[in-house]
Amino acid sequence: MIRGPQSFGMALGEFRRRRGVTQAELAKTSGLHRSYLSKLERGSATDAFRYLILASRALDLEIVVRPR
Repeated sequence: MIRGPQSFGMALGEFRRRRGVTQAELAKTSGLHRSYLSKLERGSATDAFRYLILASRALDLEIVVRPR
């Protein structure tokens, strides 16, 4: 369950690795800088939900918001 930036970042990195995609490859397909993706995966980029959406789409992931 995603509870915040850190858990989202961990999940993003896990899905990226499962697909055999490097941060550089993901950066190219998502239009994000590789260093920013690194910050996302560490959970330290908390101010840009738009970028989370871009990275998720590049990995063909869906972000689901649901009631608790």
